[in-house]
Amino acid sequence: MATLKLNVPTILTLSRIVLIPIFILTVYMHPFWGALIFGVASLTDFLDGYLARRSGEITKFGVILDPIADKFLVISALIVLVDMARLPAWIAIAIIAREFLVTGLRVVALSKDIVIAAELGGKIKTATQITAILCLILNFSLWGIDFYDIGIVLIWIALVVSVVSGIQYTASFGKQMK
Repeated sequence: MATLKLNVPTILTLSRIVLIPIFILTVYMHPFWGALIFGVASLTDFLDGYLARRSGEITKFGVILDPIADKFLVISALIVLVDMARLPAWIAIAIIAREFLVTGLRVVALSKDIVIAAELGGKIKTATQITAILCLILNFSLWGIDFYDIGIVLIWIALVVSVVSGIQYTASFGKQMK
């Protein structure tokens, strides 16, 4: 059996997973620091993929672990926001269900050596979710801008984009599996 080669992109992906419990333990008492930790963890999502492509260090392990780390981070934040009464549970459940569906389809496709590339809708969904989560965590007004209200609008947009991109991903999966 081959040993796992740790490269910088993989270490960044693993750091995102390690930051999740730190985020959860911090966000309740210190929302600003929790948002900062969540933001840093979210940045590792961009960096690991960029560095893997740039350096040619894309690995099967990374292809599998990266979206799982992303899902863990977003799902953890959504659950925290529901617990903090800043997000309706049904919105979190709908987004989480979509994440499980797409992740399951990815695993099935990868088991057949098929990689279904992330589409623009998925990237927009991720950016919108991250921004919404940050606004909902911060939950304050600055210069007349209410971050909570912005977060609610963005999470609704993320919900719609999640459903649409989930349908697109499912259709793409169906075509590739034929």
